[in-house]
Amino acid sequence: MSVDPDDVTRKGIRLAGADKMHYGAAALPGAMFMVVYINEIPVVGVPACGLHHRTTVLDLILPRILVGEHIGKKELAFLGHGGLCMDCLECVYPRCPFGKGM
Repeated sequence: MSVDPDDVTRKGIRLAGADKMHYGAAALPGAMFMVVYINEIPVVGVPACGLHHRTTVLDLILPRILVGEHIGKKELAFLGHGGLCMDCLECVYPRCPFGKGM
């Protein structure tokens, strides 16, 4: 996914039958993260930062999706508490404050 105006990811997912779409997360890297549901099956869209950063919003959300948690606007907004990866030279995620609300 990208922030380019010609990115058709969201349109394509809507055409695939998405009934609930939540776009944007209050955390970096990964602010343009998207989670949608098609027949209650979660589908995630990872922004291009996933190619350049070791840890992103996907690392915060994927475990929650895998245990069956329903991710919505409230959950994505809450990531703003502790939602800044500091790009440390030696990454120690998940033993750091990223996504934990300080």
